[in-house]
Amino acid sequence: MPKFTKAPAALVDAFAQAIADAPGVERRQMFGYPAAFTRSHMFASLFQDQMIVRLSEADRHALAQEGGRAFEPLPGRPMREYVTVPEAIRDSPAALRKWLAKAQTYAGSLPLKKKR
Repeated sequence: MPKFTKAPAALVDAFAQAIADAPGVERRQMFGYPAAFTRSHMFASLFQDQMIVRLSEADRHALAQEGGRAFEPLPGRPMREYVTVPEAIRDSPAALRKWLAKAQTYAGSLPLKKKR
């Protein structure tokens, strides 16, 4: 298993502030990184020095136009539906909240996970 680096403190703070007032968000750790869930589905997380969001196909294409790219925690292993958030959006609180809201809406529209 490769070694992962901690997320920068500034990124952790920006993520926490961006989801602080969002209704229905459950905060958890995923692989040691802060993550946000709604209706049992992860919709956003940090991974090393990246922020990722789970989006619909149309929103993934729209974010790609702004510099987002498919999220691959390991080379050649993309996580389906997850896209990295470009730095320009991460640096804009309003833009970041907009994309996190889109991600939360999409994840909230997914069927509830069945309990094992």
